Amino acid sequence: MRIGIDVGGTNTDAVLLDGDTVLATVKSPTTTDVTTGVVRAVTAVLDAPGAAPGTVTAVMIGTTHFVNALVEGARLAPTAAVRLGLPATAALPPMADWPPRLRAALTGGDRDGPAVYLCHGGHEYDGRPISPLDPAELRAVAADIAARGIGSVAVSAVFSPVTAEDETRAAEILAAELGAGVHLSLSHEIGRVGLLPRENATIVNAALRDLADTIVAALGQALARAGITAPLFLSQNDGTLMDAEYARRHPVATFASGPTNSMRGAARLSGLTDCAVVDIGGTTTDAGILTGGFPREATGESETAGVRTNFRIPDVLSLGLGGGSLVGLTGPGAPTGGARSVGYRLTDDALVFGGTVLTATDLAVAAGHAAIGDPALVAHLDRAAVRAALDHIAARIADTVDRMRTSPAPLPVVAVGGGSVLLAPGGLPGLPDVRRPAHFAVANAIGAAIAQVGGEIDRVYRIPPGRRDAVLDEARDEAVRNAENAGARPGTVTVVDIDEIPLAYLPGGTTRLRVKAVGDLDPARLEAARHA
Repeated sequence: MRIGIDVGGTNTDAVLLDGDTVLATVKSPTTTDVTTGVVRAVTAVLDAPGAAPGTVTAVMIGTTHFVNALVEGARLAPTAAVRLGLPATAALPPMADWPPRLRAALTGGDRDGPAVYLCHGGHEYDGRPISPLDPAELRAVAADIAARGIGSVAVSAVFSPVTAEDETRAAEILAAELGAGVHLSLSHEIGRVGLLPRENATIVNAALRDLADTIVAALGQALARAGITAPLFLSQNDGTLMDAEYARRHPVATFASGPTNSMRGAARLSGLTDCAVVDIGGTTTDAGILTGGFPREATGESETAGVRTNFRIPDVLSLGLGGGSLVGLTGPGAPTGGARSVGYRLTDDALVFGGTVLTATDLAVAAGHAAIGDPALVAHLDRAAVRAALDHIAARIADTVDRMRTSPAPLPVVAVGGGSVLLAPGGLPGLPDVRRPAHFAVANAIGAAIAQVGGEIDRVYRIPPGRRDAVLDEARDEAVRNAENAGARPGTVTVVDIDEIPLAYLPGGTTRLRVKAVGDLDPARLEAARHA
């Protein structure tokens, strides 16, 4: 028996699953401190018949705590960035392209500016060293970091996904100098090939480490107050799980886990493994493509709060439109509004709840698409204007889905999220096959509850003539081992994605391989691995 929870900008959704059977679902407003909303949701689902805290074997949570902190530029720890690559890589220092407000947030008020350090080390693409690592240089860096009172450090080396030894050795030296309390984030554990965006992702991760300790502890306490002793897992942005300890070290892995959970939940609820998914929440609409039951991943860089990163993230297009969106009706064919939303205040501000703000949810109720609140409170709205506004919303969503398509072939669309009531039966313009499955409103929480454990490799290989199959087999085996080491049950792990990219600008049959494997969660194995 598992509890899945997804914390969104408007609602905190929770489900209780017994195997594949949905026993209870809850949708409650997200609270300002978020954790209180999680406690309420857990308590509510445990009121279901046959449920009890002692019967729960695992709790899976998808949270927006960490991405919100970056977007807001708040609760970020002062962070030092150490790059290993001299005499190369000196042209652009770390955080050179960051928004000024985020650079300032990471300095902690230090008038000397960001704590960035360029040091010797790093490797070429084929593993040859650029320059030897200099322990004395790193000790001097550690002394300056300590003098600034910084407790979180991001270490990045050129081509560390190929050879991580310099990052590992540098981390050992810095830890010895700075003490056990320092938080170290290493780029080969965070991002992919590509120094600057991988370094950015590592710095973001390091800046969130203090917050991760606080949030994971708070979530654990919330479950304890509900009487649950089952292990806690957090959703990653590739549709898999990480345990609480891993989440403390890699909070950046939760970015975009909300849309991923919704897409995974949509796949389970609809029975489709290849389709478009439209998740309409209270604030935004997220559109993505499912391939083999997992979200299609972005192939290049992504951007969050103005920071370019290259860690794994679903290929999702977001639209500022949801059930809480503010709407203006100026007559048939002339609706206005969209990006602004009442968010988690929907149940206070919307007309159908006795409020004074006209929202998209009010339009859905007035049109008879949903039975929410008191329909009598929107009976006065002009029917033609309501219809025109909903048609306008449908057209915008259809355009968003079209922008995600890679071929003109027919594509079924699965609509989930509480805001999907905005869509009229019968499909979207140009997309006639639109399905809204049972439990659509909590697909995100179901996606969290059914998440599996994953393992991935992303590495540059030199493939000699005639050795391609052997190298691919080696990469597959390593991805499977990574999944099993992360807590997947042996025998259930399968390879779900292989991305092979020949690097024509490099000699010797150089190829970048990305392999992803997933398997069913085995909490006992995970616990044993943690204490091994």
